[in-house]
Amino acid sequence: MAEHQAITAETGMPIYLCKPRSPWQRGTNENTNRLLRQYLPKGANLHTFSQADLDAIAHELNHRPRRTHGYRTPAEVYADLLNSGDALTA
Repeated sequence: MAEHQAITAETGMPIYLCKPRSPWQRGTNENTNRLLRQYLPKGANLHTFSQADLDAIAHELNHRPRRTHGYRTPAEVYADLLNSGDALTA
């Protein structure tokens, strides 16, 4: 993320980087990785999965309630953000 300072300057939104080998600094990401492992075992060859398989996995993950979102799904949070007018525009 070499351009993080420029992105922060342009958007006014700070970007925080985690230190390497520090999973406790990115707990939500680690949780998502664990959820992915339910569908894609570590070391799995992704070429063995069809696009439909990967789309189905993404759908499952995006429609699974998350504690970090107040037990709403990522899809619900995304839809609310788009409808709120708070979403960034290009």
